[in-house]
Amino acid sequence: MTPSQLKDWLDTDDSKSVGDTGGQGESTGHKSGRHILRIKDKKKADLTDDDWSHMAKVAGYIKRHLAQGGPEKDKEHSDWRYSLMNWGHDPLK
Repeated sequence: MTPSQLKDWLDTDDSKSVGDTGGQGESTGHKSGRHILRIKDKKKADLTDDDWSHMAKVAGYIKRHLAQGGPEKDKEHSDWRYSLMNWGHDPLK
């Protein structure tokens, strides 16, 4: 997803409705999406060790969840897709 697509997505109720919050109010994936946007605003030379670590975490999350395959019916409106979108990846595109 482009930064503008991710930003628009994170503002939706669907984006906020999925994922584990750990009792914190905001899901891990939603928080990750906000971190991704901050990373995208930086120049490569300005990335921190935390940014690089987060990018590796994102790649791992997406790889694992794509391997799960998601639901057979209505992938477009599934929590599986919405969760992946919070992490910056739309599996239908």
